[in-house]
Amino acid sequence: MKIFYCLLVSFVLMNTNFAQSKPEEKFLVDQGVSQQLANYRKYQISEVSYELLFEIPNQKNENINAKLNLNLNLKDLRSGLVLDFKEKSENIKSILVNEKNIKIDHKDGHIFILGEDLKSGKNVVSISFTAGNLSLNRNDDFLYTLLVPDRASTLFPCFDQPDIKATYKLSLTVPKDWQVLAGAEVKNKVEKGDFTAYTFGESDKMSTYLFSFVAGKFKETTQKPGKFEMKMLYRENNPKKIEISTDTIFGLHQQSLDFLEKYTNYAFPFQKLDFAAIPVFQYGGMEHVGAIQYRESTLFLDNSSTDNEKLNRAKLIAHETSHMWFGDLVTMKWFDDVWMKEVFANFMADKIMNPIFPKINHNLQFLNAHYPGAYGEDRSLGTHPIKQKLANLKDAGSLYGAIIYNKAPIMMRQLEATMGKEAFQKGIQKYISTYANENADWNNLVTILDAETPVDLQKWSEVWVNKSGRAIFSDYLELDKKNKITKFEISQKAEDGSDNIWPQTFQIGLIYKNEVKVLNVKINDKTLNLKEIVGLKKPLSIIYNYNGFGYGVFPLDGNTLKTIPTLKDATARASAYINVYENTLTGNVAPNKAFDCFVSGIQTEENELVLGILTSQTNSIFWKFLTEKQQQQRQEELEQVVYERLQEKLSSNVKKTLFNLFSSIAYSEFGKEKLYEIWSKGVTISGLKLNEDDYTNMAMNLAIYKHQKADQILAKAKMAITNPDKIRRFEFLMPSLSQDEKVRNAFVESLKYDENREKESWVSVGLANFHHPLRQESAQKYIRFSLDLIEEIQRTGDIFFPKDWLNNTIGKYSSKFAFDEVQRFLKENPNFSPILKRKLLQSTDGLYRAQNIKKETE
Repeated sequence: MKIFYCLLVSFVLMNTNFAQSKPEEKFLVDQGVSQQLANYRKYQISEVSYELLFEIPNQKNENINAKLNLNLNLKDLRSGLVLDFKEKSENIKSILVNEKNIKIDHKDGHIFILGEDLKSGKNVVSISFTAGNLSLNRNDDFLYTLLVPDRASTLFPCFDQPDIKATYKLSLTVPKDWQVLAGAEVKNKVEKGDFTAYTFGESDKMSTYLFSFVAGKFKETTQKPGKFEMKMLYRENNPKKIEISTDTIFGLHQQSLDFLEKYTNYAFPFQKLDFAAIPVFQYGGMEHVGAIQYRESTLFLDNSSTDNEKLNRAKLIAHETSHMWFGDLVTMKWFDDVWMKEVFANFMADKIMNPIFPKINHNLQFLNAHYPGAYGEDRSLGTHPIKQKLANLKDAGSLYGAIIYNKAPIMMRQLEATMGKEAFQKGIQKYISTYANENADWNNLVTILDAETPVDLQKWSEVWVNKSGRAIFSDYLELDKKNKITKFEISQKAEDGSDNIWPQTFQIGLIYKNEVKVLNVKINDKTLNLKEIVGLKKPLSIIYNYNGFGYGVFPLDGNTLKTIPTLKDATARASAYINVYENTLTGNVAPNKAFDCFVSGIQTEENELVLGILTSQTNSIFWKFLTEKQQQQRQEELEQVVYERLQEKLSSNVKKTLFNLFSSIAYSEFGKEKLYEIWSKGVTISGLKLNEDDYTNMAMNLAIYKHQKADQILAKAKMAITNPDKIRRFEFLMPSLSQDEKVRNAFVESLKYDENREKESWVSVGLANFHHPLRQESAQKYIRFSLDLIEEIQRTGDIFFPKDWLNNTIGKYSSKFAFDEVQRFLKENPNFSPILKRKLLQSTDGLYRAQNIKKETE
């Protein structure tokens, strides 16, 4: 039973300036932070600073004793004060308010302090407590905080909402051989026996989700690539990776800073820019003020890395550095606008790549990075607008996904094209200077941008930002007797059947025998008569979205599939291949025809980015949309095609991309033996550069493919790993690779306990191993088990884990059995969380579509 606490406060629940509003009505406090509570506290509270002490013991299972001194100003005492602390009540040892000991009142994740214990103006609240462990990510010899979006209150009492920014004074006591990193510089260091006490200076203002610290057995290095020194903590122990990567990592941060200062016309806004590379980090990176955290494997590359891997590292660093301005300096008011910080981080990162990688086709890179991911969620029954409604911050983690990270940058690029680059940049500069160290929402930004363009941006953004889905385009062509075009009409309709129209620009390519005529299209309504094409001879083929700029599913003519590999423009090829895939999923192209098109492209493609799209889509079509009979017919053919291509004289980047495809489908007797020969180094493929991780992945695939020496292969693979963190990861994954079904089952069943899910990235790989298509006959009985756990996963996991869990369980299936399991689960759980249902529908889009596609094929 839920218990509600009534706050007798006045409040205007309208989108107004709450600092000036007066109390008018009651509202309720429940689990999490409701928008009403957040708005009232923004009205009530100001000038917040946190003084925090954490005493970290040697053993990770020991409690962390902590103290908080909270300094703040209050303007309204009638409702008392509500702090957020989502931990057990017994974790709170004592509370002093203005040096007076008060009774502890802690319910539903909140600490309640009566108005009679407070005073108008300055107050000090002192709390002695045991720190919460949920977001501390404790390992045997290191830990790190990860508090986005509402996890700060699982660590310490606070006002866990983005629009109450505060400064922090942090003290850490840690084992003496540990290093530390936080948002301010160390001001004092004192040895205390087996421990060291660190005192940090006062931080810059930040939202609670941006507060962080890292502590543990790390190596430390510093460089001064620009105006100030930067520090990096890391655990990587491969000397070659360290030597090759370190200078590049620091240099990329400086290049990103230089670009952003110039683009925004605003100097780097914080005291410092340090970072930590963490081996088990859940995300690619997290933009903590002054102390960015990264997944270590993304930063440290070696000579075997491809250009695309180097580009992804640079983009990640540019993304997190961009957040210093977009998210950290200017922060959203409420997490329904979390997409704003992510879209700008991705959008700026794409811009930063241009000078850093001048030889890269950046239009192609943008297409490759954003379109497949955006389409993957936007075509599903679980799609949603870029801007989502959020009543309570406890649900904020559900907002993250490909719509925010991938569709939003596509929208922003269309917006920049609509306004013009100079007007857009001028507006962004005004936005940054106006809201520096404060909070802003989408309406604030649109108001500023509107002043820089005659376009009605409120109307423009209504469909792009506040509506979900994408356009389905069609065309109509009329010819005269001489085969010349007399009429050419392009139409769009919403995929979801609504009346939505997406104003956008893109190109079409008219393919003739000896030339390509490229025409610009700007469509603002349901239909567009393209008069520029009238009088031209009918082309051999029409390639839509030639520049990869448009967003939607575009028409294909009878010659498109054969024409694509012959296109000289790499972006046009990539865009066309993506369009073939989307047309396959919408039922316009048979899977075997799309498969033929992709295999044909694989045999000739020499651009790494285009080949990456091809191999990914080939893999998806093969495992999800070909029938079992078709798979049997085509598997060895694909295997042979890829293996033979590996013998050609190609760039190492292309060979690595091809090899990754080969390794993922080499389960025939021929394929297994070839893969084993490469893994055992009995065969060397000229120009193919492989590293330790590649050999580990090969060993795991050989186990899944039931190679006769699987157990020996795994044992040798473990012995070959040199990094202690990676050894622990491999040991965790071993049961998921076992040839014994009982061992595999025990691995999955162990995941019902949250302590076995702490290393989320490891769990995701283990689930993918368990639910691999070749093992689904034995694994499918655990589909319901995985679905039944998803609400627990949402409660205890970080923001991306629920979707990862679904992707690597039910998301791996295309069978009727799996489809029926999902339907049964939804029927038996009528009150299933709408948020999680949306994630489930996103993850099962392929499963749902496979039912119709395979039925038509059969």
